Amino acid sequence: MKFEFETMEEKRIPKFKGGEGDFIARMYTDEAGKIIKGRLNPGSSIGMHVHDTGSEIIYILKGNGKCLYDDAVESLKEGDCHYCPREHRHSLINDGDQDLVFFAVVTEQ
Repeated sequence: MKFEFETMEEKRIPKFKGGEGDFIARMYTDEAGKIIKGRLNPGSSIGMHVHDTGSEIIYILKGNGKCLYDDAVESLKEGDCHYCPREHRHSLINDGDQDLVFFAVVTEQ
């Protein structure tokens, strides 16, 4: 199945998962999970949350940021990949000066 993210409706979700600013996303969703091209403007974040029923992979396409993962802090840049397995918690933060653009896959298990 092919996805053309640029033709999908863009959704702007304020304070997603308790974060700051807006999470801007184009996504495909079904019962197995989500496939997302997302963006966080400078200063925006996705709040800390637990993946109780699945996992998430985030690949950074553009920009810099950081991920709070359980009790650790991971710096992220273009080309980096973050994995949050089931029953772990994480947050994604754009602490850079340009948009943080990423590709994410959230699976339900």
